[in-house]
Amino acid sequence: MNYTAEAPAVWDPAFTGTDDCSLSSDQCVIRGQHYFVKGLIEIPVIGSDEVFSWGVWVSLSRQNFSRAADMWDTPGREAENSSFGWLTTDLPVYPITTLNLKTHVHPRPVGERPFIELEPTDHPLAVEQRTGITLDRVREIAANVLHSGDGKQR
Repeated sequence: MNYTAEAPAVWDPAFTGTDDCSLSSDQCVIRGQHYFVKGLIEIPVIGSDEVFSWGVWVSLSRQNFSRAADMWDTPGREAENSSFGWLTTDLPVYPITTLNLKTHVHPRPVGERPFIELEPTDHPLAVEQRTGITLDRVREIAANVLHSGDGKQR
């Protein structure tokens, strides 16, 4: 019920080990100028109590990234305001690219990934987040992701 991207779409393995780039399981900095956090786009599964989620990367401004990093291990961080970000994960199961969709990053309690809320557009991913998906759609996504090798189940 969850697939996750290992890095933002703009990450290049050649960045590994350079002074101005870093990639962890939760945060990423590229060239000391581009900042990303990992969060979850959650989609309700219709007719169940289940939630399907995409582990995705979102770019943040330097200021919002710094604040998120400062609060990362601080109890009560979920009371912080949401931050604007751009989706930087391409989910190829959608007919239109998911790159650069507008988002709001909502902090959650320590130990939980932020909730990524897509701006309400007519993009299929945004529609699914608002209206939910069927279990058949979950199976379709699973088949596409596993067939393409583009996602890691966890």
